[in-house]
Amino acid sequence: MDRFVFLVGGGVARGTVLALFALSLVLIWRAARLVNFAAGAMAVVAAYVAVGVAQATGGWWWGALAGVVAGGLLGAAVERGLMRYATTPLGGVILAIGLVMVLQSALGIVAGPQHVPVAPPVSDQPWSVGGVPLGSPYDVLVVAVALGLMLGLRLLFTRTTLGLQLRASAFAPEVSRLLGVRVARMRTVAWALASAVAALAALLLLPTELGLDPHATDVLFVLAFTVAVVGGLDSPGGALVGGIGVGVLMSLVTGYLGAGVTPIAVLALLVVVLLVRPQGLVAGVEARRA
Repeated sequence: MDRFVFLVGGGVARGTVLALFALSLVLIWRAARLVNFAAGAMAVVAAYVAVGVAQATGGWWWGALAGVVAGGLLGAAVERGLMRYATTPLGGVILAIGLVMVLQSALGIVAGPQHVPVAPPVSDQPWSVGGVPLGSPYDVLVVAVALGLMLGLRLLFTRTTLGLQLRASAFAPEVSRLLGVRVARMRTVAWALASAVAALAALLLLPTELGLDPHATDVLFVLAFTVAVVGGLDSPGGALVGGIGVGVLMSLVTGYLGAGVTPIAVLALLVVVLLVRPQGLVAGVEARRA
Protein backbone atom coordinates (compact mmCIF):
# COMPACT_ATOMS: atom_id res chain seq x y z
CA MET A 1 0.00 0.00 0.00
CA ASP A 2 2.85 2.38 0.86
CA ARG A 3 4.41 1.79 -2.52
CA PHE A 4 1.08 2.32 -4.26
CA VAL A 5 0.57 5.72 -2.57
CA PHE A 6 4.11 6.78 -3.51
CA LEU A 7 3.67 5.71 -7.13
CA VAL A 8 0.31 7.46 -7.49
CA GLY A 9 1.74 10.68 -6.04
CA GLY A 10 4.65 10.60 -8.47
CA GLY A 11 2.29 9.77 -11.33
CA VAL A 12 0.07 12.76 -10.59
CA ALA A 13 3.08 15.10 -10.60
CA ARG A 14 4.34 13.69 -13.87
CA GLY A 15 0.84 13.63 -15.34
CA THR A 16 0.23 17.33 -14.72
CA VAL A 17 3.35 18.17 -16.72
CA LEU A 18 2.23 15.87 -19.55
CA ALA A 19 -1.15 17.60 -19.41
CA LEU A 20 0.56 20.98 -19.66
CA PHE A 21 2.49 19.96 -22.75
CA ALA A 22 -0.60 18.31 -24.24
CA LEU A 23 -2.48 21.56 -23.64
CA SER A 24 -0.01 23.36 -25.90
CA LEU A 25 -0.84 20.87 -28.67
CA VAL A 26 -4.57 21.38 -28.06
CA LEU A 27 -4.22 25.16 -28.29
CA ILE A 28 -2.55 24.99 -31.69
CA TRP A 29 -4.98 22.33 -32.94
CA ARG A 30 -7.93 24.51 -31.99
CA ALA A 31 -6.36 27.60 -33.58
CA ALA A 32 -4.99 26.10 -36.80
CA ARG A 33 -6.26 22.50 -37.05
CA LEU A 34 -2.63 21.39 -37.07
CA VAL A 35 -0.62 19.09 -34.81
CA ASN A 36 2.62 20.91 -34.08
CA PHE A 37 5.14 18.09 -34.44
CA ALA A 38 7.89 20.65 -33.83
CA ALA A 39 6.64 21.46 -30.31
CA GLY A 40 9.26 19.28 -28.63
CA ALA A 41 12.19 20.70 -30.58
CA MET A 42 10.97 24.25 -29.99
CA ALA A 43 10.71 23.53 -26.26
CA VAL A 44 14.31 22.27 -26.23
CA VAL A 45 15.51 25.54 -27.76
CA ALA A 46 13.71 27.43 -25.00
CA ALA A 47 15.19 25.05 -22.41
CA TYR A 48 18.74 25.81 -23.59
CA VAL A 49 17.98 29.52 -23.21
CA ALA A 50 16.59 28.90 -19.73
CA VAL A 51 19.58 26.87 -18.57
CA GLY A 52 21.99 29.45 -20.00
CA VAL A 53 20.28 32.32 -18.21
CA ALA A 54 20.03 30.30 -14.98
CA GLN A 55 23.76 29.59 -15.07
CA ALA A 56 24.57 33.22 -15.83
CA THR A 57 22.33 34.68 -13.11
CA GLY A 58 22.46 31.89 -10.56
CA GLY A 59 18.68 31.84 -10.35
CA TRP A 60 16.47 29.01 -11.65
CA TRP A 61 13.39 31.22 -11.74
CA TRP A 62 15.09 33.83 -13.90
CA GLY A 63 16.08 31.04 -16.25
CA ALA A 64 12.54 29.67 -16.29
CA LEU A 65 11.15 33.12 -17.09
CA ALA A 66 13.67 33.56 -19.90
CA GLY A 67 12.83 30.11 -21.27
CA VAL A 68 9.09 30.80 -21.30
CA VAL A 69 9.62 34.15 -23.04
CA ALA A 70 11.98 32.52 -25.56
CA GLY A 71 9.42 29.79 -26.21
CA GLY A 72 6.70 32.35 -26.85
CA LEU A 73 8.86 34.41 -29.21
CA LEU A 74 9.95 31.30 -31.08
CA GLY A 75 6.34 30.16 -31.44
CA ALA A 76 5.30 33.53 -32.86
CA ALA A 77 8.26 33.55 -35.25
CA VAL A 78 7.54 30.00 -36.47
CA GLU A 79 3.89 30.82 -37.14
CA ARG A 80 4.56 34.09 -38.94
CA GLY A 81 7.64 32.96 -40.83
CA LEU A 82 6.80 29.36 -41.66
CA MET A 83 3.45 27.85 -40.70
CA ARG A 84 1.42 30.70 -42.11
CA TYR A 85 2.44 29.56 -45.58
CA ALA A 86 1.22 25.98 -45.09
CA THR A 87 -1.84 25.77 -47.34
CA THR A 88 -2.85 22.22 -46.34
CA PRO A 89 -2.66 20.20 -43.09
CA LEU A 90 -0.17 17.82 -44.72
CA GLY A 91 1.99 20.75 -45.74
CA GLY A 92 1.97 21.98 -42.13
CA VAL A 93 3.03 18.56 -40.87
CA ILE A 94 5.91 18.40 -43.37
CA LEU A 95 7.07 21.89 -42.44
CA ALA A 96 6.94 21.00 -38.74
CA ILE A 97 8.97 17.81 -39.21
CA GLY A 98 11.51 19.73 -41.27
CA LEU A 99 11.73 22.32 -38.51
CA VAL A 100 12.45 19.58 -35.99
CA MET A 101 15.44 18.40 -38.02
CA VAL A 102 16.74 21.95 -38.46
CA LEU A 103 16.43 22.90 -34.79
CA GLN A 104 17.91 19.68 -33.42
CA SER A 105 20.80 19.78 -35.88
CA ALA A 106 21.50 23.42 -35.04
CA LEU A 107 21.46 22.67 -31.31
CA GLY A 108 23.82 19.74 -31.85
CA ILE A 109 26.25 22.01 -33.71
CA VAL A 110 26.06 24.94 -31.29
CA ALA A 111 25.70 23.20 -27.91
CA GLY A 112 27.01 19.72 -28.69
CA PRO A 113 25.28 16.35 -28.30
CA GLN A 114 26.32 15.76 -24.68
CA HIS A 115 23.71 15.21 -21.98
CA VAL A 116 23.66 17.97 -19.36
CA PRO A 117 22.03 17.27 -15.96
CA VAL A 118 19.83 20.04 -14.57
CA ALA A 119 19.43 20.58 -10.83
CA PRO A 120 15.94 21.24 -9.43
CA PRO A 121 15.27 24.58 -7.69
CA VAL A 122 14.03 22.79 -4.54
CA SER A 123 14.65 19.37 -3.03
CA ASP A 124 13.44 16.35 -4.97
CA GLN A 125 13.80 13.98 -2.01
CA PRO A 126 10.38 12.58 -0.99
CA TRP A 127 8.79 13.33 2.35
CA SER A 128 8.06 10.40 4.64
CA VAL A 129 4.95 10.42 6.83
CA GLY A 130 4.55 7.45 9.16
CA GLY A 131 7.08 5.55 7.11
CA VAL A 132 5.13 6.13 3.90
CA PRO A 133 7.11 7.99 1.22
CA LEU A 134 5.05 10.79 -0.30
CA GLY A 135 5.78 13.40 -2.93
CA SER A 136 8.82 15.62 -2.76
CA PRO A 137 8.84 19.43 -2.47
CA TYR A 138 9.67 19.56 -6.16
CA ASP A 139 6.64 17.38 -6.98
CA VAL A 140 4.43 19.84 -5.08
CA LEU A 141 6.03 22.74 -6.94
CA VAL A 142 5.45 21.05 -10.30
CA VAL A 143 1.80 20.32 -9.57
CA ALA A 144 1.19 23.81 -8.21
CA VAL A 145 2.80 25.56 -11.19
CA ALA A 146 1.09 23.33 -13.77
CA LEU A 147 -2.38 23.58 -12.22
CA GLY A 148 -1.96 27.30 -11.58
CA LEU A 149 -1.07 27.90 -15.21
CA MET A 150 -4.00 25.80 -16.41
CA LEU A 151 -6.35 27.82 -14.20
CA GLY A 152 -4.83 31.03 -15.54
CA LEU A 153 -5.34 29.90 -19.12
CA ARG A 154 -8.95 28.96 -18.38
CA LEU A 155 -9.58 32.42 -16.96
CA LEU A 156 -7.86 33.97 -19.97
CA PHE A 157 -10.09 32.11 -22.44
CA THR A 158 -13.35 32.52 -20.54
CA ARG A 159 -13.08 35.92 -18.81
CA THR A 160 -11.06 38.21 -21.08
CA THR A 161 -11.60 39.92 -24.43
CA LEU A 162 -8.39 38.41 -25.78
CA GLY A 163 -9.58 34.94 -24.84
CA LEU A 164 -12.92 35.51 -26.53
CA GLN A 165 -11.16 36.66 -29.70
CA LEU A 166 -8.87 33.63 -29.63
CA ARG A 167 -11.83 31.27 -29.28
CA ALA A 168 -13.83 33.04 -31.97
CA SER A 169 -10.89 33.00 -34.38
CA ALA A 170 -10.44 29.27 -33.85
CA PHE A 171 -14.09 28.21 -34.21
CA ALA A 172 -15.44 30.76 -36.72
CA PRO A 173 -12.62 32.62 -38.48
CA GLU A 174 -14.72 34.04 -41.32
CA VAL A 175 -17.40 35.40 -39.02
CA SER A 176 -14.70 36.76 -36.71
CA ARG A 177 -13.13 38.69 -39.60
CA LEU A 178 -16.49 40.24 -40.40
CA LEU A 179 -16.77 41.33 -36.77
CA GLY A 180 -13.38 43.03 -36.86
CA VAL A 181 -11.23 40.38 -35.18
CA ARG A 182 -7.72 40.17 -36.62
CA VAL A 183 -7.70 36.41 -37.08
CA ALA A 184 -4.11 36.19 -38.35
CA ARG A 185 -2.87 38.04 -35.28
CA MET A 186 -4.90 35.82 -32.97
CA ARG A 187 -3.38 32.75 -34.59
CA THR A 188 0.10 34.15 -33.92
CA VAL A 189 -0.86 34.81 -30.30
CA ALA A 190 -2.13 31.23 -29.99
CA TRP A 191 1.15 29.84 -31.31
CA ALA A 192 3.17 32.05 -28.96
CA LEU A 193 1.03 31.05 -25.98
CA ALA A 194 1.16 27.35 -26.83
CA SER A 195 4.94 27.39 -27.33
CA ALA A 196 5.47 29.20 -24.03
CA VAL A 197 3.35 26.57 -22.25
CA ALA A 198 5.31 23.73 -23.90
CA ALA A 199 8.59 25.37 -22.88
CA LEU A 200 7.48 25.57 -19.25
CA ALA A 201 6.36 21.92 -19.29
CA ALA A 202 9.77 20.84 -20.59
CA LEU A 203 11.54 22.97 -17.97
CA LEU A 204 9.55 21.32 -15.18
CA LEU A 205 10.66 17.84 -16.30
CA LEU A 206 14.31 18.68 -17.03
CA PRO A 207 15.59 18.33 -13.43
CA THR A 208 13.96 15.00 -12.58
CA GLU A 209 13.68 13.05 -15.82
CA LEU A 210 14.93 14.59 -19.02
CA GLY A 211 18.21 16.37 -18.48
CA LEU A 212 19.23 18.56 -21.39
CA ASP A 213 20.36 17.53 -24.86
CA PRO A 214 19.05 18.28 -28.37
CA HIS A 215 16.67 15.29 -28.23
CA ALA A 216 15.58 15.68 -24.59
CA THR A 217 11.87 16.20 -25.34
CA ASP A 218 11.36 13.55 -28.02
CA VAL A 219 9.71 11.10 -25.62
CA LEU A 220 7.87 13.94 -23.87
CA PHE A 221 6.27 14.97 -27.15
CA VAL A 222 5.16 11.40 -27.92
CA LEU A 223 3.59 11.03 -24.47
CA ALA A 224 1.95 14.47 -24.64
CA PHE A 225 0.52 13.68 -28.08
CA THR A 226 -0.90 10.46 -26.64
CA VAL A 227 -2.42 12.46 -23.77
CA ALA A 228 -3.97 14.95 -26.19
CA VAL A 229 -5.52 12.17 -28.27
CA VAL A 230 -6.79 10.30 -25.20
CA GLY A 231 -8.34 13.43 -23.72
CA GLY A 232 -9.51 14.87 -27.03
CA LEU A 233 -7.56 17.21 -29.30
CA ASP A 234 -10.35 19.78 -29.04
CA SER A 235 -10.57 19.63 -25.25
CA PRO A 236 -8.34 21.58 -22.82
CA GLY A 237 -10.09 19.75 -19.98
CA GLY A 238 -9.34 16.48 -21.68
CA ALA A 239 -5.63 17.32 -21.61
CA LEU A 240 -5.74 17.48 -17.81
CA VAL A 241 -7.78 14.27 -17.47
CA GLY A 242 -5.63 12.40 -19.99
CA GLY A 243 -2.38 13.73 -18.53
CA ILE A 244 -3.09 12.62 -14.97
CA GLY A 245 -4.45 9.28 -16.19
CA VAL A 246 -1.43 8.55 -18.36
CA GLY A 247 0.98 9.78 -15.69
CA VAL A 248 -0.50 7.52 -12.99
CA LEU A 249 -0.65 4.57 -15.42
CA MET A 250 3.01 4.99 -16.34
CA SER A 251 4.07 5.30 -12.71
CA LEU A 252 2.16 2.19 -11.60
CA VAL A 253 3.31 0.08 -14.53
CA THR A 254 6.92 1.16 -14.07
CA GLY A 255 6.80 0.51 -10.33
CA TYR A 256 5.15 -2.92 -10.48
CA LEU A 257 6.08 -4.36 -13.89
CA GLY A 258 9.20 -2.49 -14.95
CA ALA A 259 10.06 0.40 -17.24
CA GLY A 260 10.19 -1.87 -20.28
CA VAL A 261 6.45 -2.53 -20.08
CA THR A 262 5.46 1.14 -19.77
CA PRO A 263 5.45 2.01 -23.50
CA ILE A 264 3.28 -1.05 -24.20
CA ALA A 265 0.79 0.02 -21.52
CA VAL A 266 0.57 3.55 -22.93
CA LEU A 267 0.13 2.21 -26.45
CA ALA A 268 -2.59 -0.17 -25.26
CA LEU A 269 -4.44 2.72 -23.59
CA LEU A 270 -4.22 4.76 -26.80
CA VAL A 271 -5.55 1.88 -28.91
CA VAL A 272 -8.46 1.25 -26.53
CA VAL A 273 -9.46 4.92 -26.52
CA LEU A 274 -9.25 5.14 -30.31
CA LEU A 275 -11.42 2.05 -30.67
CA VAL A 276 -14.02 2.93 -28.03
CA ARG A 277 -14.11 6.73 -28.15
CA PRO A 278 -11.95 8.07 -31.02
CA GLN A 279 -12.94 11.71 -30.38
CA GLY A 280 -11.32 11.53 -26.94
CA LEU A 281 -12.62 11.02 -23.42
CA VAL A 282 -13.78 14.60 -22.83
CA ALA A 283 -14.22 15.89 -26.38
CA GLY A 284 -17.98 15.33 -26.47
CA VAL A 285 -18.61 17.39 -23.35
CA GLU A 286 -16.44 20.24 -24.54
CA ALA A 287 -18.12 20.32 -27.94
CA ARG A 288 -21.59 20.63 -26.36
CA ARG A 289 -20.46 23.44 -24.08
CA ALA A 290 -18.99 25.36 -27.01
